[in-house]
Amino acid sequence: MKIRHVLPVLASAGFIFAIYTVISGSQPMPVAAAVAEPASAPFQSFIAGAGIIEAKSQNIAIGTPLSGIVNVVTVKVGDKVKAGAVLFYLDDREAKATQAVRHADLAKAQAEVNVALANVNDSQALSRLAEAVTDKRAISGEELLKRQNTLLIAKAQLESAKAAVQQMAAALADSQTTLDRLVIRAPVDGEVLQINLRPGEFAQAGGGSALLVLGNLDQLHVRVDIDENDAWRFDKSRPAVAYLRGNRDFKFPLQLAYVEPFVVPKKSLTGDSTERVDTRVLQALYSFDRKQFSVYVGQQMDVFIEAQAFAEPNTPKTGG
Repeated sequence: MKIRHVLPVLASAGFIFAIYTVISGSQPMPVAAAVAEPASAPFQSFIAGAGIIEAKSQNIAIGTPLSGIVNVVTVKVGDKVKAGAVLFYLDDREAKATQAVRHADLAKAQAEVNVALANVNDSQALSRLAEAVTDKRAISGEELLKRQNTLLIAKAQLESAKAAVQQMAAALADSQTTLDRLVIRAPVDGEVLQINLRPGEFAQAGGGSALLVLGNLDQLHVRVDIDENDAWRFDKSRPAVAYLRGNRDFKFPLQLAYVEPFVVPKKSLTGDSTERVDTRVLQALYSFDRKQFSVYVGQQMDVFIEAQAFAEPNTPKTGG
């Protein structure tokens, strides 16, 4: 009797729970409030673009002309370096061994020059003695010609020995150039922004990723991507402002530095789900005063550029 009453109650409870689950699951999800309100344009008519902060010198991706094992990294992130300062050393043992061999080859070549010079002096002395004989019966014409030819051969050997010295000197200079190329130096004054190598790692010449990133942070630029559809509206003389992502209270007036007059495929993406990735952009670079706020290279900004307002064309009326 108890089971007969319990089963209908359980069935009813399950049915009611199923109805509740369906109704609650069909309710629309509430829209989450934005963590930070997006920036709004201060102009009535404007061009909006995504900007990214970079060094005035641009972000220089340091590579290596030769592949090798990294011996020493002499800098760390944040260090300020002068042009020509050493950034890192590659393993130079093989290059130094080659240089030692070429030093020995140069010394040997210089010794051969001395030998050739002595042969020339000896041949000249014998030739002079033969030519100084007044009695032609004392020496045959064949012997005189032989001594002259020996002198010519000795002079040619001397020139060859001198050429060998020049060749060995050039080879030695080449080995020194190789040693110099194993020392990677800063091309400009700047600050170390990123290091992607450690002692003992293999540095690949012509690799895809930068081994070290360097930039001059005395002045920062904002690289703004202007959609090609808005490029015709862009006016260099119009004012522009930038807002930091995440806080629209941080506002920067911008000064145009220069425009790269070459429209390129868009590379800097904002992450918006509606963003087009198959578009091309005109890139304008603006400078700003970084002393008021703490900003970093690679940080994104919302940029608004004032544009001239164009009236909508009148639509002709159609008669009835």
